[in-house]
Amino acid sequence: MPAIGNKDFAMQTIKVTSKSAMLLAFVAFCCTAMSSGVYFLTKDKIAQAMQEQQRALLLQVIPQDYFTNDLTQDCYVPKIDALQNVAIQKICTAKKDGKITAYAFESVAHDGYSGDIRILVGMKPDGEVLGVRITEHHETPGLGDKIETRISNWILSFDHQVISQEKAAEWAVKKDGGKFDQFAGATITPRAVVNQVKRAALAMLDNLPKEKE
Repeated sequence: MPAIGNKDFAMQTIKVTSKSAMLLAFVAFCCTAMSSGVYFLTKDKIAQAMQEQQRALLLQVIPQDYFTNDLTQDCYVPKIDALQNVAIQKICTAKKDGKITAYAFESVAHDGYSGDIRILVGMKPDGEVLGVRITEHHETPGLGDKIETRISNWILSFDHQVISQEKAAEWAVKKDGGKFDQFAGATITPRAVVNQVKRAALAMLDNLPKEKE
């Protein structure tokens, strides 16, 4: 049999390479199409699940009997400096019979032992705190993580406490002369949470009327 020349060999190599490239492109197209299909089929369910999780979390800081509106849809990002300066990132408004009954606001304490601590606070317009929850943290397990409800009831000590400029000194851990307990061997974490709730709550009381005008 005659030997295959270099030109013929090169042509066959090009054909094989082209077929392989086309096959890979087809597989990639199919995978992309399947991924897109799965995304479009599930995106509404994912969005609904996320909204339900957010609603459940908001209900932990503002009881249902305080509002008739959809809290997850009545939220905004504050634009005034006084609220941004205390790291308030989002505010949700609770309304009943057209009247504002409470606010839920997200804030961040930057002075946690192991970094940022994200906090959700529910508060009435008169300064009564309805509830506080930690939504994210990196504090030490067995020490700082007592700010979570699954670990301890410490965070519930904020319930129905009233904040005001006159009572601001009380809003500290007992080691700093306040009324909130600290953790044995871990004062930094509760101090960061108490101080941030105080800073954010006072800023809300001072600036919400201006923010809503």
